[in-house]
Amino acid sequence: MRDLPPKPPSRPDKVSLWRYMRLFRQDILSAQPARLYRAWMAEFRTPFFRSYLLNQPDLVKAVLKERPDDFPKSDRISEGLRPLLGNSVFLTIGEAWKRQRRIIDPAFEGGRLRDTYPAMWAAGQQAVARLRLRAGRDVEIEEVTSHVAADVIFRTLFSIPIEDRMAQAVFREFRTYQCSQPLLNLAAFVPLPRWMPRFFSRRTKASARKIRALITQLTEARRAEIDVGTAPDDLATKIMTTPDPDTGELFSVGEMVDQVAIFFLAGHETSASALAWALYLMARYPDWQEQVAQEARQLETGAFSEMSALRISRDVFREALRLYPPVPMMVREASCPERFRDRDIAKGAQMVISPWHLHRHERLWDDPDGFDPARWGTRNGTKCAREAFIPFSAGARVCPGAGFAMIEGPLLLSLVLRDFRVAVVDMPEPVAHLTVRSRDGIRLRVVERV
Repeated sequence: MRDLPPKPPSRPDKVSLWRYMRLFRQDILSAQPARLYRAWMAEFRTPFFRSYLLNQPDLVKAVLKERPDDFPKSDRISEGLRPLLGNSVFLTIGEAWKRQRRIIDPAFEGGRLRDTYPAMWAAGQQAVARLRLRAGRDVEIEEVTSHVAADVIFRTLFSIPIEDRMAQAVFREFRTYQCSQPLLNLAAFVPLPRWMPRFFSRRTKASARKIRALITQLTEARRAEIDVGTAPDDLATKIMTTPDPDTGELFSVGEMVDQVAIFFLAGHETSASALAWALYLMARYPDWQEQVAQEARQLETGAFSEMSALRISRDVFREALRLYPPVPMMVREASCPERFRDRDIAKGAQMVISPWHLHRHERLWDDPDGFDPARWGTRNGTKCAREAFIPFSAGARVCPGAGFAMIEGPLLLSLVLRDFRVAVVDMPEPVAHLTVRSRDGIRLRVVERV
């Protein structure tokens, strides 16, 4: 029997709407039928609405790349998230979104990534030092990756380490928020009547208020430093001093708070998820672990040029993103009537793009459920990388931090495995909460290399 990494079970093909809603609330992934791993397009019907899941590459391309204005992000995705994210780039559409991207995108251009690398390196070194104190024991690795991913965000955005008092306070509140509010809530997929309860807890709202208050303090302090010329040259300073090239306007403090909130939520949480699964896969497949560790010995000085040596680590990290994409589903909305695969689609229908199913699609990928980092050098892997690999979305709304993540992930993975061996303790169960995580955490035995 083949040694496949864990995958959630699928539900029966036909269930009632109420049964589906209950399953969805428990876990987005196992609430879906197995046929979605083979279907090019699937329709979900109720008496009140239609939604469509798209796996066919040309349809995904049409929605995300060729005609994004015809398929804007569904405003239902904001239900439950707006108290934290306000009018951030994650939630806005149309001209407001375009203005925000014009200001944000320059901070994540190639040259700026080189500038942020020393902060990533420093966060990685601190993570290794913390792990050294726990070597020889079983470690809940999602806790470790969450800590280091938060450290990277604080260092690159505000030039402060995770040990900073304010950083610690924000980190603790985000952990509370993570446990109380899924990124993809039921209302994003099921357009329920407004009178129906949305299941958003008081704890979620209270945590969002606390996070925004703390971020406001950080942002106001940075604005003051910018005004007197003492601000460090980090991402926050870059974004807050970049004018909209069309209007010349800068982000206000309130607008910057919205953006920082999504940087923390998306950048920290997705990076933590991807790195945790990558480390689990290395523990499960020790031959690949040793290849990454051998390659990582070339990391010595913290120079950005050393990243070019991490070819195996990059392929391993991409394979982790394929099998366990941090954001498993995205929702768009048809702004006008459409016709896909001989089906009439009404205006307002929900169009679901699922990296989870697309990345494991049986008619696209060779060995879709298997772990094989070498696939990226094959013809099938190259083709699917273009047509069926979207861990950061695609097109105009691709995550602005995608390049950032593809440096951070392989670097941190390499630094950990250079100094430690990891081994599986028990089998994790993937579920979609805030991102794709393990239901009960991921426990690995961590042993220092000698």
